Amino acid sequence: MSPFAHTPYASDRSPFTIGLTPLDLSNWIEADEQLAEQLALKQIILADQDASAFAALQESGDGQSETLELLCAHLPARFPEMYRREGAAMHIIPARRSVALAGEPPLLIASRLVQEDLLLMQRAPEGWRLVAGSLCFPSTWVLSEKLGREMHAIHAPVPGFAGRMSEMVARIFDNLTPSRPVQRLNWSIYGDAALRHAYAQRTSERFPADAPMSALAHIRVERQTLRRLPRSGDILFTVRVFADPVAALSGHPQGRDLASALHRQIGQLTADQLAYKGLTDVRERLLAALAQLA
Repeated sequence: MSPFAHTPYASDRSPFTIGLTPLDLSNWIEADEQLAEQLALKQIILADQDASAFAALQESGDGQSETLELLCAHLPARFPEMYRREGAAMHIIPARRSVALAGEPPLLIASRLVQEDLLLMQRAPEGWRLVAGSLCFPSTWVLSEKLGREMHAIHAPVPGFAGRMSEMVARIFDNLTPSRPVQRLNWSIYGDAALRHAYAQRTSERFPADAPMSALAHIRVERQTLRRLPRSGDILFTVRVFADPVAALSGHPQGRDLASALHRQIGQLTADQLAYKGLTDVRERLLAALAQLA
């Protein structure tokens, strides 16, 4: 998949909005030329960071199994050049390896098949709770700190989420049906192209003052899909991370327009929103670099 495959900052939508759009299930999962590389990275992370990269509550079993079943049906049908079911294993052709479809928690097996991270939400009397997740490529959050918590608690640090937005999200989840999945995109700026950012870094660590911002900055885009699982009723999040170097805008056909749009979006962020995105101390440097590219 080419750089800048998803550019949510180029839309007219204001930052920190829900921004859901309908999802065509044929495009549920995105697999590209980085499949083998990213699955190999997942293998390393799951082996070295297993406690922080996968966790599940006991009550998540049905949703986990359903997720694996859906992926095992979808992947060979949608990407026959990449996936081939071989009895109790899935052969991933670009990676030249097979994944056993039993012997581990089903959501963990499912995560070994795709570039996306997988998160499972379940309805409880008090609200929607995170009951399982395979999170190899987090954007500065820790799975163990969120597991078992309700949606409003998970998103408490997000500016503007408490109150009306929290209520809207709860209604969206309650009304989501298996036949009408949705997707959303968000963006942030990081100082490198690493996919795994488990813990927050100080701004000085992410963007050293003695290095040019245009060389450091990467636009990190998350493509999230949400679908209601028809049998369990749980809601499955998939999260695919893309990291596009800001410097690459200079050679992109729409680079000037994209730089201008990102400049505009960053300029609209409030103080709380800048702090949440970790851009308070580098806002002016970043705006200057984008203005030059635009």
